[in-house]
Amino acid sequence: MSLPPSTLPHRLPLCQLPAGSVGRVCELKGDPQFCQRVREMGFGESACVTKVSGTGTILCSVNGNRIALSHGAAQNILVDEIVRR
Repeated sequence: MSLPPSTLPHRLPLCQLPAGSVGRVCELKGDPQFCQRVREMGFGESACVTKVSGTGTILCSVNGNRIALSHGAAQNILVDEIVRR
C-alpha cells in the first residue's frame, strides 16, 4: 500500500528545513570522517533534529543538545521533514 503524495516525507538538506521544523536524518553525505563526526554529535541516521534558526550558521537541537553547524555541513545532512498535524 502506498501513501498519498501529501503524506510522503519531504526529503531535503538540513539547511533548507524551515526554522522551528523537525526532521528525521535519513542520509549523510560527504567523506567518511565527516559522516562519523556528525554521527558522534548525534546526527546519526534516524535521529530527530529540530532546526532552531539560521541560514549561514544553522542552530539545531538534537538529543537535547543545541549544536551550531556551518551551512556546508548542514547541506550534507539529508532529513525527512516531519509534518505535525
